[in-house]
Amino acid sequence: MPTPLAQPELAAVRRFEAAGFRAWPAAKVHYDGTWLVRLTPGHPAKRLNSVNPLDPGDTHHLENRIEKVGREFAAASLPLTFRMSPLSGDALTEHFDRIGWRRFSESLVMHRPLDDDLIADGLDQIPMRDVARFVGAAIKAKGATNILRPALTDILLAIEPEAGLFSLERDEEPLAVAICVQDGDLAGLFEVATAESERGKGYARRIVLSALKWARLRGARTAWLQVEESNAHARGLYDSLGFAELYRYHYRQPPEAA
Repeated sequence: MPTPLAQPELAAVRRFEAAGFRAWPAAKVHYDGTWLVRLTPGHPAKRLNSVNPLDPGDTHHLENRIEKVGREFAAASLPLTFRMSPLSGDALTEHFDRIGWRRFSESLVMHRPLDDDLIADGLDQIPMRDVARFVGAAIKAKGATNILRPALTDILLAIEPEAGLFSLERDEEPLAVAICVQDGDLAGLFEVATAESERGKGYARRIVLSALKWARLRGARTAWLQVEESNAHARGLYDSLGFAELYRYHYRQPPEAA
């Protein structure tokens, strides 16, 4: 069993979890106790369609509450999914283990000081203002379907902190894209992607540094991101830029959702 985080570390987790929710807003949000329920029909991202427990001590009436949120997800034609950060606590993890829920898709939350050394090689780049154009570039770079266009557009328009939309292009074809959300002294990176045919050429590094330079000049002092544990290429990039792991999260689903 993992060793519980000390209180100062839990405070840091709460800070970055809150920043992540603000930076990537779900279409529908409500609380069940301290469980944050996020639903975004039309977008497949698990972090937009999950229950996020935010207090290790909130473990009362688990079976009834899980059944209740399960009905909400079923009504939205979505699989019931819990996103398990260190704020979820051991008791809920042990409950899911007992009832046979599967664990999958572990991700790392990484951070590092946003200092002059990091952005020394960053190019000055003005973020795009045309949301529709950026969404088109992101869909192409990610190799995604146009079905995502309405949901992704709604997400970008709903971001309350300042969001910089960055795209590297050649002959109007996207090479790489990134979103940088500047939330006070935090700069969060989202949707970093490189077109499949252009990978391995340094475009992701270039766009990340440009985005972080923009945020640094606006007052951000800490850079952070979320990356899937299995994404060795992306993790190699962020390791080379000096990002360090702060904490991890994963997802749980009932056996019938597999």
